[in-house]
Order: sequence, then structure tokens, then C-alpha cells
Amino acid sequence: MKVFRDAYGIPHLRAGSVDELAFLQGRVAVADRGRQLEVERRRAEGLLAELVGADGVAWDRFARRARIADTARKAYGKLDERTRGWLTAYGEGVRSQGLVWADWTPLGVFLARHIVFGSFTAKMFNAHVARTLGEDKVGWFDAEGPGETGSNAWARDGEIAGDPHRAIELPGGYQQVRLSCPEFDVFGLTFPGVPGVQHFGQAETVAWAVTNAQADYQDLYIEDIRGDRARGPEGWEPVTRHVETIPARGGDEVEVEIVETARGPVIDHNLSLRTPARAGLELGFAALLPLLHARTVDDVAGALEGWVEPVNSILTADTSGRLLQLTVGRVPLRDERNKRLPVPAWEPAYTWQPGHVPMTRVAMASAVNANDRRPDTEAYGVSFASKKRADRIRELLDAGTPHERIHMDTSMPADSVEAGRRAAFRDRVARRLYDHPALAGLKEPTGFDEIFDVDPRARVGLLQDSVLAGLNLKPEDLVDPATITSGPWGERHLLDPVRLPGLDVDLPRVELSGERDTVLCTSSAPGITDLCRKGPVARYVWDVNDRARSRWVVPFGASGDAESPHFRDQLPLWTRGEMIPLVLDWTELIEE
Repeated sequence: MKVFRDAYGIPHLRAGSVDELAFLQGRVAVADRGRQLEVERRRAEGLLAELVGADGVAWDRFARRARIADTARKAYGKLDERTRGWLTAYGEGVRSQGLVWADWTPLGVFLARHIVFGSFTAKMFNAHVARTLGEDKVGWFDAEGPGETGSNAWARDGEIAGDPHRAIELPGGYQQVRLSCPEFDVFGLTFPGVPGVQHFGQAETVAWAVTNAQADYQDLYIEDIRGDRARGPEGWEPVTRHVETIPARGGDEVEVEIVETARGPVIDHNLSLRTPARAGLELGFAALLPLLHARTVDDVAGALEGWVEPVNSILTADTSGRLLQLTVGRVPLRDERNKRLPVPAWEPAYTWQPGHVPMTRVAMASAVNANDRRPDTEAYGVSFASKKRADRIRELLDAGTPHERIHMDTSMPADSVEAGRRAAFRDRVARRLYDHPALAGLKEPTGFDEIFDVDPRARVGLLQDSVLAGLNLKPEDLVDPATITSGPWGERHLLDPVRLPGLDVDLPRVELSGERDTVLCTSSAPGITDLCRKGPVARYVWDVNDRARSRWVVPFGASGDAESPHFRDQLPLWTRGEMIPLVLDWTELIEE
């Protein structure tokens, strides 16, 4: 087993077997992102407050109520023996460096990262709108528009390129890695704490990339619980309940009652959360090892057939010239109302039906995925991103635009005063709109736990176009554009990453171009702040026919150690839209 590094400290791992390679990946994950792995494990187990104090209690309370660790343990137990052995090898690598780590922990890490990636918090907000403004107003906040989503992936002429948009974290939420053994040689982006490469990878003859399919697969049920019973669709049913204790550093222990009905765990007051992962006690992790072994687009599709959640759109291309667009994951069969609002648990109409919505597999000549409504995704979701990003990418592809220029395409450049003025106008409109008398009810307390961030002000700002339309208003009715002055957009649109707890380090001032409805989707929150906490957390170009032409970049660097030269050495490249070539030749790497 050997570890090599390129000039940016990106680990290239080589071993004599798959399990030796998994051990090495676990060991190196600790070396590069040890503190991050510790935080991720604690988030999965509901033990974050023990490390960070009172700031972690809200998350721990949710993690325990949602049964994240219990779901992960039971899903691990249902995996095939080969996958469990692979996860064990990874865990042994982590434990060899002194971290507490269970073989099932990667499932918990992945679930904790993605459980709030779905739609249930939007249904909480819809419930707040229905209660305070009326159910007929829910559509004002559910129309297709810019929102907060922004991932892109496109494919043409044997190349797949794109950029996932999530919360920009320091250190990054994705880790670049090369995994090589006699059975495969794969470059890709992995979640620290999870073996393999889950969302973006390039093997020797095939590549794949992911965007969110905008599917709705999580439901909230209004429960009528009386003692140890809950009212279900066929009468009164037993409820399980027990009390757990959350330890908090520097403070008192916090007790939390864990309640679960036949629908799922009660996550807040009388609301239970039903998800495919908890209902079936599986995540789809059996896909990850076959994915590393993939040689063709059919192999990628076959590996992901059992994927559960989150529901993703996949682009995959191989050296034969074939391109497939897939939707993978499980979307339950149920009433349309389930997709909008919390529904009564005792009404039979809202019960999940057997089976799930069939997934799609389409052969393409070229493709663009940008969280938009498409024939391959329409059956799975309710709210999609606007078509603007997808249409703009297609326009640029048709013009033969290089991938790097597509990544950075925006009508909101950092040095533009006009862009700054447009953003300032939109921000002012958001503030005035939130204070409109017709929306006054939104200011009432939502009643939901703070961890769910059901913030009416943020929703009004992000979806102001549809809210204005609902009120039959134009932006100019609220704000006179002539009164708006501004400096360049980048003066206010600054990078503001979500920092790992305890990571107190200064960053250079980074002025960003882009906004949420352009290809360069660096999101801000109109009416709250122009700072950017969401944006491209990686960029990549996979050249299927010539891996030497493939390239990638992340916002900061390979290391999570602030003292490392590779802590943020990719930041200047990421800011300018440049990328790092993949290094294929082992002799060009530095052996540790």
C-alpha cells in the first residue's frame, strides 16, 4: 500500500487489493480530514454537543429524534457480506489512526449530510404559510424559480462537466482522491468519512456525474398520539418511545424523548417524518463498490439500480461513445397532497402504496442537467429550478464554448456596478415585500425547532418573483429603481463559508461573481445578506477518451489542517475558474 501526492497534495492511493485500498482510504481520510471526520461521526450519532457545547444541542436533538444512527446501523446490517467487508476495511483504516469509528458510521455520515437535503423543511414552511396566510397562498412560495438550487452537469462529445452547488464548507464537503488497485483506477470526489467516490468519478473507460433530481420523497405526517398509541389509518397503533441523554461540553445534560409511530420518527412536536431510508432501512450503499468497478455506462446504471436516497440525476459516458441519463433513487407512491403539506396520519388516502415510482434510463447524444423540470425527472418532483441555467448552458454548448467559460458564465460579474445595482434593488424589494401587510402573518412564530431553519424572510427574498405575482405587484411598485445606488457587486458578494466547529482561521477577502439564477450560481439571500455561503463546491471536466485532459478543482484544498500548504491552495484557481489536470503518471507524483 502506498500514498502519493500531486503538487496540490491530492492523495493518489495504490494498493494490492480492494480491501487494502479501502483501509488506505480510511487512514488517509484521517490524515487529511481528521477533525472533520470526528465532527461528521458525532453529527451522525447525535453527539456533536459533547464536542462543541450548546451550539450542537439542536442538531443532536434532531439526529436522535430522526433515528439517524439507528437507521445507519440497521441499513448496514442488511448489506451484502462483500460490501460490509469493504466498509470494515475502511473503518479499520480510520481506527488505525486513533479515531472512534464503527463499520456502519459511513452510512450515518452520509445520511446526516443528506436527510435535510430533501423536501420536508419546505413542507414545514408551507404549513406555516397555510396557517398564517391561507392554504391558497402556498403556491406563491412553490412556483418554479431560482430558489437556492444551482448544480449543473452537461455532456457532449465524450466529455462530462459540471459543478455541484451546496453549502460551501471549510474544509470542503468533498475530498479529491484517486483510488487504484488491480481491479480499478478511479479519480473522484468523496465525502470525507465515506469510502469510494459516490457522486463524481472517472474510471479508465467510463465517467459519471450527479445533480439533484429535485424529487419529493420525504413526507410529514400530523400525528394524534395519546400515551403509547397513535391514530393510524386503520385505528389505534402502538408507539415506541424512550428517553436519551445528550451530553453537552461545558453544560448540563439534555434529555430528549424519542417517539416513533408506524409512519416514522416524530421529529418536532406532532410531526413524524417518513423517508424511504427509514421505511426500508436501507440507503443503497451496496451500489458504491460496484460503481468503482464500472467499465461501461451499463455498469454504472446497474450499480445504481438499488440506490435509495437522495434521488439523483446521473450523467454517465463511456469510451464506446454512449451517454446515458439516469434518475436513481426511490420516490414513494402516494397522494399529491403529501407532496405539499403535512398530512393527517389517520387518513387512509395519505398512506404510502406498495412499490415506488419507476426510475428512468434514457440514451442521449448530449445532455444538460440543471435541477430543471425534464421528461426524465418530472414524475418525481413538485418544485424545480427555473429553466434559465439549463437553457443558457445549452446555448453556450451550441456555440462551442469551453467548459471553463461555461462554469464561470454569469450576468453578475464581481466588478460590475450595474450588477451591484441590480442586486441592491432586489435586496431592497425583498425587505419591502417581507413587510407588506398582506404577508404580516408570516412573522408569527413558526413553532418549529430552530434546526429546521424555517425562515419566512429568506423564503420571501428567494422567491420574491412568484410572491409579487401572487400579490399582483411589480418590483417597481415597492421600490423606485432610481433611488438605488451601489458599488461593484463583488464588494458585497463575498465568500463566507460554513466553518468546521472550532476552526478559527482567517481567509483572504474573496469577491465573487455570480448569483443564484446564472450558471455561476453563487447564492446569496436577498433581504438578509449578500454574502455567499452556497455555490460550486467543486468543478470538474471528465474527458472519457483521454483522462490526461480531465481536470478538477475544489474551493479550498486537499487538507483540513490550517497549517498545511494545501489547506486553501486551490482557492485562487477556484475563484478564477481554473482547474487542475489529473496526474496519471505515478512517476510524476511524490511518494509519502
